[in-house]
Amino acid sequence: MLKCISVDRLELGMWIEELRGSWTDHPFWRDSFFLDNREDLERILASEVREVWIDTGKGLDVPAEGRAADDGDAMARDLPQPASSHKLPPPPPSRSRPSEPIHAELQRAAQICAEAKDTVLSMFQEARMGHAVDTRNAHQLVEQISQSINRNASALISMARLKKADDYTYMHSVAVCALMIALARQLGLDDRQTEAAGMAGLLHDVGKAKIPKEVLDKPGKLTEHEFAIMREHPAQGYDILREMRNLPPEALDVVLHHHEKMNGTGYPHGLKGEEISLYAKMGAVCDVYDAITSNRPYKNGWDPAESLHKMAEWAGGHFDQRVFQAFVKSVGIYPIGSLLRLNANNAGTPSGVMLGIVVDQSEQALTKPIIRAFYSVERDRRIPPQTFNLASADCPVRIVSRENPEQWNFPNLEKLWLEAA
Repeated sequence: MLKCISVDRLELGMWIEELRGSWTDHPFWRDSFFLDNREDLERILASEVREVWIDTGKGLDVPAEGRAADDGDAMARDLPQPASSHKLPPPPPSRSRPSEPIHAELQRAAQICAEAKDTVLSMFQEARMGHAVDTRNAHQLVEQISQSINRNASALISMARLKKADDYTYMHSVAVCALMIALARQLGLDDRQTEAAGMAGLLHDVGKAKIPKEVLDKPGKLTEHEFAIMREHPAQGYDILREMRNLPPEALDVVLHHHEKMNGTGYPHGLKGEEISLYAKMGAVCDVYDAITSNRPYKNGWDPAESLHKMAEWAGGHFDQRVFQAFVKSVGIYPIGSLLRLNANNAGTPSGVMLGIVVDQSEQALTKPIIRAFYSVERDRRIPPQTFNLASADCPVRIVSRENPEQWNFPNLEKLWLEAA
């Protein structure tokens, strides 16, 4: 079992799985080793390292404190504890905006998504057959996704949301990976932590490889028994990946705990509040957002802006408030693809009350995206598309409200923002 402990609890006979922090913070050329030398212990205590991951299956455990935990409690406590390294970092310094416009990145993002499906499908097949999951391609994919997010955070996240319902299980992993990387950067995490967050997102649902397909792909509401089976996937994923030596411990944590909720009503362990690590809190937000905005065999995805509004209502019980706020900043108050009602009182605009779709984020303001208006509400018909940057001082258009695309029955709304980009 993996545990994150402070260095002052280290003892000879423990197996160190990872020294937390940059490799420049410690005097060792390796991260994983058996601690059987007093000099090594003293070197760790004298270094900048403050916490380490230990594997109690390969070495000694920390001494028990208080009552003995039962088996269920044990697994819940074996992955990240609410230690200082799992607290939210201070607000990050302002980052420069993407150097690439969204239209320049969309084609590359589409290619990454196409290739990513094969990588994730291969991992799921290996897990389903009981083979060791080969994550070498996964590391390369996380790096590709991270580079795309650096160029333009919106492009790949928006492209991944356009997954087909039949591809949901696999492309959901890609989407959550991208969302986790964008959120990690918004939170000011360093490069190693950001890569760990991306790997966690890519692997978070690998346990679903062990769920019967008739349950996983059921085009309707699950029965109580079927839902109990589905709830096994976090522990299944943890069991599949726990012996893999090249995975960051944070990824294992998210695999096991991405369905925990702040109010303690989540699963598999009912963790509450600060019992949940930062990475698991991030995983919970990213997982839910992509799930509710994606088309599924049994339902259509919700509008992105409406989804954020709903998640804000749940945030007190389900999500960490500060993590959720950082997530909103990473995708925008009105994410790309959101349908909005607009009002314009200018003779140069085609209609007073219009509908428009968000096609890009503004560099100046979260609440003032770039919108492509395409429909006149007053005339009840389509109009020649016109693009407005709401952050411009002379923009004649303002947002009135979010709109539900299903109520308007618009086919292929995504084509509007793809064409505009």
